[in-house]
Amino acid sequence: MVSFDLADNPVRELNQHLHAAVSGKVTVNNAGGKHSIAVGAIGNHEVEINGNVGYYCAGMNSDATIRVNGHAGPGLAENMMSGRVQVSGNASQYCAATAHGGLVVIEGDASSRCGISMKGVDIVVKGSVGHMSAFMAQKGCLVVCGDAGDALGDSIYEAQLYVRGKVESLGADCEQKEMRAEHKDKLQSLLDAAGITDIQVNEFTRYGSARKLYHFDIDNASIY
Repeated sequence: MVSFDLADNPVRELNQHLHAAVSGKVTVNNAGGKHSIAVGAIGNHEVEINGNVGYYCAGMNSDATIRVNGHAGPGLAENMMSGRVQVSGNASQYCAATAHGGLVVIEGDASSRCGISMKGVDIVVKGSVGHMSAFMAQKGCLVVCGDAGDALGDSIYEAQLYVRGKVESLGADCEQKEMRAEHKDKLQSLLDAAGITDIQVNEFTRYGSARKLYHFDIDNASIY
């Protein structure tokens, strides 16, 4: 195991270690809200971060498992490609923006624009999400065990949204969808992966694209 104390070691030193092909267990202490912690990790690193993190933690992650024992600032797991990122507290704005793959688990709440322009990542939020979450979401799943704010799924493409609680409002071209067997199976697999055992899939409602904005139509001009 390798240990970094960010009270003494610069973040760059930690990230350079994670950019190497060598994989292993890494402990990070005294995160202290610093920005860009564990950005660009490559390989099967297992990273345990103790403390709150600032902007862009775990961005561009590739295969690593990164756990934050604290809260996360804006841009957590931005443009993540694969692996797993888990936060024990809350996540700020645009969590997992443009992320292409892997799994992000937020044990608390996520703020506005969670999953904006997601491109294949799966996101499980045990709490609630803020407004404009899954804006222009293209692929992947967003699971919200709490409530969702205004304009959920605005201009959504083919991502699947599952919300257990109340949705303040749906965005343009987002609508409630039928929950078929394959959707229940997918949702159950995500709940299992996130370690959620006390919630049933039948408690969720599925949302997705109404597919009216794929091509410009003058009759739909008012909702563009």
